[in-house]
Amino acid sequence: MKAAIYYGPEDIRCGEKADPSIDEPHQILVEVIATSLCGSDLHLYRGAMDPIMERGHSQTGHELIGRVSEIGSGVGKFKVGDRVSMGYSCSCGECYMCEVGQTAHCETTQKAVYGFGVPFGDLNGTHTEALILPHAEGHVIKVPDAIDDASALTLSCNLPSAIIANKLADIQPGENVAIIGCGPTGLLAMDIALGKSAGQVLCIDQLDYRLAVAAKKGASTLNSTKVGWKEEALALTNGRGFDKIIEVIGYPETLQMCLDLIRPGGTIAAIGVFCDQEFNLVLADVFLRDISLHMNGFANVQPYMWEGIRLMERGVINPAEYFSHDYSLDNIDQAFKTFYDKSDNALKMMIRP
Repeated sequence: MKAAIYYGPEDIRCGEKADPSIDEPHQILVEVIATSLCGSDLHLYRGAMDPIMERGHSQTGHELIGRVSEIGSGVGKFKVGDRVSMGYSCSCGECYMCEVGQTAHCETTQKAVYGFGVPFGDLNGTHTEALILPHAEGHVIKVPDAIDDASALTLSCNLPSAIIANKLADIQPGENVAIIGCGPTGLLAMDIALGKSAGQVLCIDQLDYRLAVAAKKGASTLNSTKVGWKEEALALTNGRGFDKIIEVIGYPETLQMCLDLIRPGGTIAAIGVFCDQEFNLVLADVFLRDISLHMNGFANVQPYMWEGIRLMERGVINPAEYFSHDYSLDNIDQAFKTFYDKSDNALKMMIRP
């Protein structure tokens, strides 16, 4: 079967893998209807995680909408033909960490993640024609037919992460909120925040076309490459800083931006995927300003997938509007390059087998 395979930095392309088959009672076999690229996949593409990827072997992809084609003998929750998605991290749903909601830290699967290299379980990825979902009853969810394929894809990662970001930030009516990063997850976090805050909601990015998308939704926008951007942002809060900040990029520079823009007593929810090992956090500054800092890039999405379905069913958000490109699996190398280069106003990529 066809599948995206990691061959090295900036070299992920369609290759051949053996057809998957069920060999454990807790597994299901799913035919991929569609998959997509996530911002965290770009860390793989640029080579930041090359040491954990086996070249010519490791598959990619962790976002899915598919149909069940076979079920293991121990699975009673699903049947052949069900339309399903799953959390990007494979969780059993029964261990201590799953029971307390920390599904990305599942003790049974040892933090396994689809399409993310050998240390994270060496699982098959969703950039393929079909794949095995182990421990299916713990992290797979049925998707109503009323939810379109594109929107359903965001259930694996983007949408639950945006929900988590808003919960961690705990935005209250009237508060001023800054969102750093206007990729799909940042825009979904913005959609939710706009419904909570009657204060300023400022979106910060380096790409004008993404900022234009945020502006159409009613957010204030600011390009961080602009001279004096920080002073302009703070001026929106009378110089005291933002009450809440959501960070959705995952670089030391963007975390520092959060610290520069937060008010004393404010809360930062940093849900970007950070690959750097170190950051110069000035403890005295965080201590004296009473800053609350939440790091949640390794997000526990499974507990929030149902809430994501509810938000879409009730028309609160429409993730499909953030998909900008449609590629075949054969051309996934082009999809990665377009997404990485941010060319052609790239936002969210649909990949169909």
